[in-house]
Amino acid sequence: MAGRIGQEYNVRKKGKGAFWQDRYPATAFETGEHLRQCIVYIDLNMVRTGAINHPSQWYWCGYNEIQHTRRKSILIAYEKLRELAGYDTFDTFQIAHRKWVDESLTSRENERERRWAESIAIGSNKFVKKIISQLDSRAKGRRILEVGR
Repeated sequence: MAGRIGQEYNVRKKGKGAFWQDRYPATAFETGEHLRQCIVYIDLNMVRTGAINHPSQWYWCGYNEIQHTRRKSILIAYEKLRELAGYDTFDTFQIAHRKWVDESLTSRENERERRWAESIAIGSNKFVKKIISQLDSRAKGRRILEVGR
């Protein structure tokens, strides 16, 4: 997704090069549950800043992209996302997504979490070690941290 956003931005602004730079590294996920947690975490970014109370109030966030699918300028591969999250239809994924965000807002579990901002991979110890091995020198100096949930 980051690559697609960067390409769109560069076309519109006649820019070139990396859009996200090193501040937003890609993170590998082992399961659809990890993907789900990350989507909700990202959806709540602007809520965490205090700029909005609900992600639906931030036009440019993934929440609106998922809840109000578009036919033009699509940033998310809707069917692939549905498949990776483990849902039979995109409609059921949308309903679940809305519920996850609302539950997270209600439970006030929207603090910044290092694992989403700094991790190369999220999953079992075996999965994370495999990803680090595949990344070779690009993972040099990165530590494996055990995190609950």
